[in-house]
Amino acid sequence: MVTFKGNAVTLAGKAVQVGDKAPKVDLVAGDLSVKSVGGASGKYQIINVVPSLDTGVCATQTRKFNEKAANIPNTQVFVVSLDLPFAQGRFCSTEGIENVIALSDFRNKDFGDSYGVILAGSPLEGLLTRAVFVVNPDGQIVHKEIVSEITSEPDYEAALKAVK
Repeated sequence: MVTFKGNAVTLAGKAVQVGDKAPKVDLVAGDLSVKSVGGASGKYQIINVVPSLDTGVCATQTRKFNEKAANIPNTQVFVVSLDLPFAQGRFCSTEGIENVIALSDFRNKDFGDSYGVILAGSPLEGLLTRAVFVVNPDGQIVHKEIVSEITSEPDYEAALKAVK
């Protein structure tokens, strides 16, 4: 169950599980180009999902992944939100985020739908919930955490262990 400030919320989309092939989804990068996450990429992918980089917990989560995953070989780290690419770029520039690739699902919520992380029935309805997915180089989901309380941080170490 997922809650927002103690109140139950529902998630929309097709939930994926550990062991599933990670859906390959196109997202929008800061320069408005299209970049894909999921699928087989030959590298580990840590997909850090947040409701909005404009909140304290989301910013902390992204900063921590920027620090903790910086030196992990053969790994790409992403932050996915519905923030506009311009706002994501400003956040990354201001915060010195250099090891995380910010991507936006604002165009059609394909990521949110494909991974089952669209918030429904809450004040944050329509945004993405807080989650972390780790995809191995062959495109298989090897770690999934849908954070049970949206205002809480994820288990960073569990995600990093999935890569090591």
